[in-house]
Amino acid sequence: MKFVETPLSGAFIVEQEPFSDARGYFARAYCKDELATVGANYEFVQANMSGNVSAGTLRGLHYQNETAPEAKFFRCINGAVFDVIVDMRPDSPTRYQWFGVELTAENRKALIVPPLFAHAYLSLTDGAEVFYQTSHAYAPGTERGVRWDDPGIGIKWPAPVTDISDKDRNWPDLDI
Repeated sequence: MKFVETPLSGAFIVEQEPFSDARGYFARAYCKDELATVGANYEFVQANMSGNVSAGTLRGLHYQNETAPEAKFFRCINGAVFDVIVDMRPDSPTRYQWFGVELTAENRKALIVPPLFAHAYLSLTDGAEVFYQTSHAYAPGTERGVRWDDPGIGIKWPAPVTDISDKDRNWPDLDI
């Protein structure tokens, strides 16, 4: 596994290093020991999948507060998504800054999302599917969110948002 630092401390793009032969390829998709080498010492306790009918579907920006902080190991397994994180850590020098990366079934990249980072993705293809592990079970009372189009953050989405839940559409703008 190869770890590529992002501009947001603690967040990494994970690239596979496949071994290929005439049969196809083999690559490590996850390794707790290798993640620990970059400080991602998370014990993942839940795995989730999400499928999207249409390109333009946006899910997020969500995170869980300090009482149930949740790291994620996020991967696209079908189609393509634009994955976005926003640093919500109170004392971070990159607080309210965002980073985005295209994750596809073809590029096999994953993203390590640290705790207290808001997270969202936009499906870039019809039928996009994602698989992700979390370090804390979903805790409804701790969920927080930020509007996907908050002008204070200024995320540059690569395609129009055509489908979004009422909950995600109605998260408040940050006061920054």
